[in-house]
This record gives sequence, C-alpha cells and structure tokens, in this order.
Amino acid sequence: MAIAIPRRQLFIDGEWRESVKKNRIPVINPSTEQIIGDIPAATAEDVEIAVDAARRALARNKGRDWASASGAHRAKYLRAIAAKITLRKSELAKLEAIDCGKPLDEAAWDIDDVAGCFEYYADLAEGLDAKQKAPVSLPMETFKCHVLKEPIGVVGLITPWNYPLLMATWKVAPALAAGCAAILKPSELASVTCLELAEVCKEVGLPPGVLNILTGLGPEAGAPLASHPHVDKIAFTGSTATGSKIMTAAAQIVKPVTLELGGKSPILVFEDVDLDKAAEWTLFGVFWTNGQICSATSRLLVHESIATEFLDRLVKWCKNIKISDPMEEGCRLGPVVSAGQHEKVMKFISTAKSEGATILCGGARPQHLKKGYFIEPTIITDVTTSMQIWREEVFGPVLCVKTFNTEDEAIELANDTQYGLGAAVISKDLDRCERVTKALQAGIVWVNCSQPCFSQAPWGGNKRSGFGRELGEWGLENYLSVKQVTQYISDDPWGWYPTPAKL
Repeated sequence: MAIAIPRRQLFIDGEWRESVKKNRIPVINPSTEQIIGDIPAATAEDVEIAVDAARRALARNKGRDWASASGAHRAKYLRAIAAKITLRKSELAKLEAIDCGKPLDEAAWDIDDVAGCFEYYADLAEGLDAKQKAPVSLPMETFKCHVLKEPIGVVGLITPWNYPLLMATWKVAPALAAGCAAILKPSELASVTCLELAEVCKEVGLPPGVLNILTGLGPEAGAPLASHPHVDKIAFTGSTATGSKIMTAAAQIVKPVTLELGGKSPILVFEDVDLDKAAEWTLFGVFWTNGQICSATSRLLVHESIATEFLDRLVKWCKNIKISDPMEEGCRLGPVVSAGQHEKVMKFISTAKSEGATILCGGARPQHLKKGYFIEPTIITDVTTSMQIWREEVFGPVLCVKTFNTEDEAIELANDTQYGLGAAVISKDLDRCERVTKALQAGIVWVNCSQPCFSQAPWGGNKRSGFGRELGEWGLENYLSVKQVTQYISDDPWGWYPTPAKL
C-alpha cells in the first residue's frame, strides 16, 4: 500500500501557515522517480515572519515562558516530543525511507535515535538548573563571582537530506534545551519528516514561536536566514562550499556559526586483522546511508601484504548486499537522494576511470533496477593521491583504495586531505591503534569499527570539515552564552581615588 505524504504548510508561531508566495516544491521518491507530494517553498518574507515569531517567543512574559524558565520546565516538552516520536516511529520511518531513499531498517534506527536525542537533552536541560550560579574562585576576598548560562537567543538551524529528522534533532533538541527559540530550515530534497516534527510540537503544546520550521530552497530561504540581523547564531550541516557562504554572510554582523561540513575520511586496515570483520566494517563505513554520510570512511588504506586477499573479500561481501527499494525487507542499499546526486556520483566514477583508476566492482546501475537513482556499491583501485576520487567528497556508495607498507606511511596517506571529520583504524594491536589515533588529524576516530554515533559523545571535525562540536554536553554549550557576575562584598570603600573634602 502506498504511503501518503501529509500535505503540510510552513510551521510558524505554533500554527500552519501558507508561504507568502504560495509556491511549492515537488517531493520525488528516489526509488521510483515519481512525484509523491509537495512541500511549501519559503522565501525571505517567510523568514521575516518566523524570526519575528521566534523573538516574541523569547520575550513573552519577560522570558519566563521559555528563555528564562527552568531547564526542568523545558525538559518536560522535550520528553513529550520524544514520547510522540516513539509512538509514531513506524510511520516516520516509512516517510523517511520514501523521501530520502534510505533502507527502512536504517530509517527506523534513525527514529529511535531521534527520540533518544530529545530524551538526552531533556536530561541536560534539567542539569542546567544545578549549574547556574556556579561559583568562580577569585584571588581577592573582597569579591565573589559566579557564572550564569543563558540562551544565545534566536538560532537558525540549516540541516541536510541524508538524515533528515535526525540531523534536525541534533540541533533542535540542544537549542530548545538551552532556552533558545529556533528556526529550522531542512534540505528541500528531504523535508517531510521535519514537517511531521512540527505536528508533534503542536500536539505537545510547545509554546508558539519556540520552534518554527521553514521548508524551501537554500538561496531563497537558507540564505536570508543566515544573514538575518535578528538571528543570533547559525548552526549548519552540509557541504563545505555552502558552509563557506554561510560563514561569509554571518561574518558581516559577527554572528557565531557552528559548521559540520564535508569529509573524505580514511579507514586504515593493518595486516593483523580478522579479514571478514574488517571487511564488514569497511563496507558499513562507506555504504551505510547509501554512501551519503559526511563522515563516510571512503578512503581505504590497506596493508600491502593482505591487500589482494582483503579486496577479494570486500568484493564477495559487496555482492551480498541487497540493493532494492528501501521498503523491501532486508534492503541494505537504496538509491541516492536525487537525479542530480546520481549524475554527480556517476561522473566521479567515470572521471576516476579516465584518470587511470580501476573499477574493481560496481560503478553502474544495478541491472535488476530499471527505475530509481540506484548505484551499485563501487570499489575503485589503482588510485593515486592526485586523483579527484582520492581528494574530493563523492557522497555516494564509492570506496577508493590505496595500499601502504609502514604505519608512518599509512598515517601520512590518511592525513593527506583538506578534510578532518572522521577516521578509522582496524588492528588487533591496541598499542598501535592508540598511536595511530593520536596521529590522525580528525575530530572523530573509530577503533575496530566505523560510523557508530551516540548522542552522548561529541561530533565534529577539523580543517575544512568545519568547527564546533555537536552532541554531548558540547552540543548544549553551542546554544548557551556565558555571563560572568562579579560582586564587591567588602564594606570598605574601594579607595582608588582620594575622597573629596566634605562640604
């Protein structure tokens, strides 16, 4: 039975609201290439209305309704959202799968993580109350000092299409926990579940204007949000090129930004590994989410003594991956998100071939799937460090391979990138794993695995992969401003200037 996509409007000030220009964007199922619905196309005029609503939400009742309410008060809403998400898990997972193409089992896992993330930040919101007025030890007894943590204000949250609801939650949950009011602008390629989050917020009675959700194109809705003078911060996950534009816009008014951008992460496989375990983690690290992960470990560095046998195993494992409509049971690789993305990934593969690399397996449309934006899991060998496939992020199910001889050579190759988001090392020698972990220039290192992610642990990169950290306590700090309060407690006059003679 076909799943119906609810026809939603923009969500502003606690209400559904038609976009000012009344335009809509078609929703295309990437498995069938069929239009299955549409979403509103917000523009600068809608951004203006949403920013006004968010500012009113912060100021309402002198802030007591939200911004300066207790963390425990806000936590109740976050827990209620988590509970509603859990209740609607099956429906939300199906919507996610038909909207962005990820296998249904993955989408269901995402929805569990969404609920878990709201629960986690509910806990941290409650913990904020005990941390207020934290004393600061001073060297002078005539003063006492404490610190207040306050919401940074109105925040713009711009999120990608690969984990539509989960990436939105990584920003929305801590922003609300901190007491901010937020405007979420999800990717136009996958916004359906974010609009369902609006319905959940409505159902739990989230105060109007605390979370506003604007769907639309980047230049028409994202850009005016990033440059808006009354938006106090932007948090963005997406491409490095767009991140650079957002940073430029924010710089004009010295607006803080958190950027989680692209990656070209390495996975280092040493000669002492269990070949099958290492093969599965290697494939999971790059083919999970149909290869569309910013942290994908898409550059395999394998010790030359096991390279032939290991690649042979990888090809066998690849042949075993079920490629199908995401709704089919056991699907482990669905389509990429759009026709444009499919074309881009196929061009990377053809360029690699023309530059002299070898397509070891995959590299084409699966023969049994005549429709949809499907690409076989692809492994590319005979790669040199000057090739495009080694240097640029593909964002599709493509793994490129190089061999190494020594640990030092492996580290040098791993760090030979402008990015620094993730990295993985696989070896039974834990001392070696520790040495390599320290040497890798990345914000996240996985040891004997690839891609696990937990709400409790910091997430973010170095170099052109961006800066700032999401998740964990670090994710909450992104949305808090620190205020120092220092009080003079002596009864004595300060005594710096001579006292004027009494009249």
